[in-house]
Amino acid sequence: MLLLGNVLVAVVAMLHVYFLVLEMFLWTKPLGLKTFRNSIEKANDSAVLAANQGLYNGFLAAGLVWGLVHGNPAFALQIKAFFLLCVIAAGVYGAATVSRRILYVQAAPAGLALIQLWLA
Repeated sequence: MLLLGNVLVAVVAMLHVYFLVLEMFLWTKPLGLKTFRNSIEKANDSAVLAANQGLYNGFLAAGLVWGLVHGNPAFALQIKAFFLLCVIAAGVYGAATVSRRILYVQAAPAGLALIQLWLA
């Protein structure tokens, strides 16, 4: 059960690395425009904010990876739980303020990972 929880944490971390790349480097490119349903004008106007947002997603990914590699299992669980709760909070806020899609793409996977860790 712990292995499945860690796999889910790794998936959430990889998603946040992907979000980092989309927001920091592809925001004004075709994939970024399509993903976030932006016009090039809106994307250009918000590129700096998106890059900042991407950096925060990178911090979330780094925290999750830290939890995965930490040698003390009890502390590692606390690290993973903390960063998963941060992801869930960001996802719920994003769903409430930007798009309901964020709830399913960001918060739900983190919630599943957190539940699996608690069950392990």
